[in-house]
Amino acid sequence: MEQLPSKDAILKWIHENPGLGAKRDIAKAFGIKGAARIELKRMLKELEAEGQLSRQKRSYRDVGALPPVSVLVMLAPDRQGDLFARPLEWESAEEAPKILFVPKKGDPALGAGDRILARLLAVDDQAHAYEARLIRRLGQNPLRVLGVFRTGAEGGRIVPIDKGSDKEWRVSRDNAMDARDGELVEAEAVGRRAMGLPQARVVARLGDPTGPRAVSLIAIHQHGIPDQFPDAVIAEADRMVPAGVKGRTDLRDIPLVTIDPVDARDRDDAVLAEPDPEPGNPGGFVLWVAIADVAHYVRPGSALDREARRRGNSTYFPDRVVPMLPDVLSGDLCSLHENVDRACLAVRMRIDAQGNKIGHQFLRGLMRSEASLSYEQVQSAINGTPDDVTGPLVEPVLKPLYAAYEALKRARARRQPLELDLPERRIELSEEGKVTSVAFKERYDAHRLIEEFMVLANVAAAEELIAKRTPLLFRVHEEPSLDKIDSLREVAEASGFALAKGQVLKTAHLNRLLEQAQGTEFDELMNISALRSMTQAYYSPENLGHFGLALMNYAHFTSPIRRYSDLIVHRALISAHGWGKDGLTAEEIEGLDETAKLISDSERRSMAAERDTTDRYLAAYLADRVGAEFTGRISGVQRFGVFVKLDETGADGLVPVRALGREFFHYDADSQSLMGADTGMVIGIGQRVTVRLTEATPVTGGIMLDLVAIENQTLPTGRPSRRRFGPKGKVRGVRDAGPRGPKPAGSRKVVRRRK
Repeated sequence: MEQLPSKDAILKWIHENPGLGAKRDIAKAFGIKGAARIELKRMLKELEAEGQLSRQKRSYRDVGALPPVSVLVMLAPDRQGDLFARPLEWESAEEAPKILFVPKKGDPALGAGDRILARLLAVDDQAHAYEARLIRRLGQNPLRVLGVFRTGAEGGRIVPIDKGSDKEWRVSRDNAMDARDGELVEAEAVGRRAMGLPQARVVARLGDPTGPRAVSLIAIHQHGIPDQFPDAVIAEADRMVPAGVKGRTDLRDIPLVTIDPVDARDRDDAVLAEPDPEPGNPGGFVLWVAIADVAHYVRPGSALDREARRRGNSTYFPDRVVPMLPDVLSGDLCSLHENVDRACLAVRMRIDAQGNKIGHQFLRGLMRSEASLSYEQVQSAINGTPDDVTGPLVEPVLKPLYAAYEALKRARARRQPLELDLPERRIELSEEGKVTSVAFKERYDAHRLIEEFMVLANVAAAEELIAKRTPLLFRVHEEPSLDKIDSLREVAEASGFALAKGQVLKTAHLNRLLEQAQGTEFDELMNISALRSMTQAYYSPENLGHFGLALMNYAHFTSPIRRYSDLIVHRALISAHGWGKDGLTAEEIEGLDETAKLISDSERRSMAAERDTTDRYLAAYLADRVGAEFTGRISGVQRFGVFVKLDETGADGLVPVRALGREFFHYDADSQSLMGADTGMVIGIGQRVTVRLTEATPVTGGIMLDLVAIENQTLPTGRPSRRRFGPKGKVRGVRDAGPRGPKPAGSRKVVRRRK
């Protein structure tokens, strides 16, 4: 028999190669072949029985691995003054790995016994296995203030930027962090207030109030988004401990994986697909969608629940997130990190070969994610370039997911949901908070796969609760009004396309319009116009269907970490199945109408803050390019000017009517166009333009432009020439106006303006 490696050698190799834990990977690494594989299998089972390895399906993992975000307990400083910590959750009988705490400027002083939420980085160092960086000290929740620092003789004062606040804060010289006069700072309350102004300590210098690092903070305060958790909420979250398997279905042997953006701050959902073993469903699949069980931790009527309901949802900015739940829950206990046990609500769905759902079953379980993957990782693996993590997962996990997605695509094509093509912008920031680039996010099949799985799970949740006669909150999207559809039809006809009249509007009709425009110069215009014709989705205890998705029964089930609506649906499922005392209460059912309105308003508030922040970042990015020329397309027309969406960044700027030419323009609200009184030039939505940037103001997000050319035609200057501009900027012949002589005495031009 071939010489086998020692157990220590196997453990060392698995520790050094965490993404290659399958038996075949280990055998390949040590050159083990033939019958020796049987002995290797025996050794691996012994290591598992001894508690030195944990097995998940076909892969072995080092039991000493810690999740990327963990709760730690600080230890006393060593002789060198270094701070170390131990993990609060540690299952192995072996000694916990040594963790070095690496403080950064502005971190609070920590002492032995302090509990912190920290981000961990595995390192190859003899002295310690991990380095930890502070996210938040648990049990500490000082009041924070954002304002402008004003220097004084003994330090300075902070003038809050909140419009409704007239209370200033006093800052001693030792607590000022060398802040300069006029600088935007973030501070926290210190000490007890006696006489005079309350005292604060500067914790972050954000520089110029008009600078990029201040953008999201200003939006948070202007829109009244709650960003400070009350002490009772923090204390309640800090007392939470991980859920156990008691009363749950053990799903830890199922190789569920999470697929999220590479910079994901929380992980709500995990997925798996397998061929359906039932002989009566050839070509069908079993789909698993497991969602974080937030309801286990956030109980009805608790301080956590009241705050989550008040926030309604998490709000995301390019440089930060304002979470619905405290970090210890959203980033740790509820988040489905790889290789740790996490409570979940899961749905097992069966689909046929054509993607039709033929059955589903809901479970309350305990899962262990096989891997935390990014969309780019997954797509690269499917395209033939896997990495160390995705390599072992391609055949058993990823390929079945994509095969199931192909079936779901067939069902989607028959259903015909609205297929808008509006690329999402991604703003990249430097460490200083300055915009380094603005690009459009690339969408992969990995994105679409997760979307289809989530849509199917949401449908299953709605159907399950309808069948159980349990109240819930539906996600409602009503069909557009006749007026908006008429406006869309006018824009379509002006662009040379058709939208049929006299029939019940379906998403399929709108999709045919978008197909007509696809690949033409009006592609983006039609997508934007179709989006503007839609009503805004909202939450309601009454089921009115989802027009955009072409679904009759739809509820949000898949994101309870960041949406309160999903938490309500989870509680409804718990009540319907009798899974515990943390389900939907009678008081909650009675207040569903009020809750629906509250969280619908919160969603709009977050969208407005996110949009304002994006506008400010784009203005900051363009501020250094005043005078430069850009191409774009007219996206809106008003009496006071036209809005132009720039090709390069997707930013929206305004060309005021005074910058359109030396003539009066008549505004036609029906056709959303402007017509020159002298030249006859018509300016309408969808026209290609060249513009010059005249102003970009980061503090407001305003972008002002001058119109240089329209449809490749330079704007006429002075009096009209021998030619005239027709619809969409095309030149058409007109009479020769001839030379203009002096005006007759007493004559004057009369211009009648529409009111």
